[in-house]
Amino acid sequence: MNKKIILASGSPRRKTLLEWAEVPFEVIVKPTDESYPSELAIDEVPVHIARQKALAVARELTNNKLVIAADTIVVLENEMIGKPTSREDAIQILSKLAGKTHRVITGVVLLEGTKETAFADSTTVHFHPLTQEQISFYVDKYKPYDKAGAYAIQEWIGVVGIKSVEGDFYNVMGLPVSRVLQALQAML
Repeated sequence: MNKKIILASGSPRRKTLLEWAEVPFEVIVKPTDESYPSELAIDEVPVHIARQKALAVARELTNNKLVIAADTIVVLENEMIGKPTSREDAIQILSKLAGKTHRVITGVVLLEGTKETAFADSTTVHFHPLTQEQISFYVDKYKPYDKAGAYAIQEWIGVVGIKSVEGDFYNVMGLPVSRVLQALQAML
């Protein structure tokens, strides 16, 4: 690969997934406005935010660099759930998700100069009912404040609380890595 790949994300999970795929890259993150137009369909929101992240980094790069950016949201009954703002918010979010089915949508943008590939990947997650003790234990021990939906599937809550997953498991971690690799191959 002669192109330099830049991951425009500070997410340790996205970094790990690209490392597992043995993609050589470096991380560059720029502060990005994560607001979006109110008329956007829910499935388009993470793509819009990922594009903003990619553009913020791409503006400062020279040629021959490909930027990968992503954004993940959780959707429960048409309500978008982002990252929790506090312990209480994390507990409230997990209490809402417990015993229910939700979608995890990750928007991905690959950007090289004026060439762009963008897509959203959706995974359905079914949670077992959870007790308040389980939820409090998870929030206090794992502190999921940087995670959409207040959880990480690869942590204790995923082992104990998730009944089933329909779709890409790694999408729930924050990056549909096999789909990203296919898009990467097409752009290289």
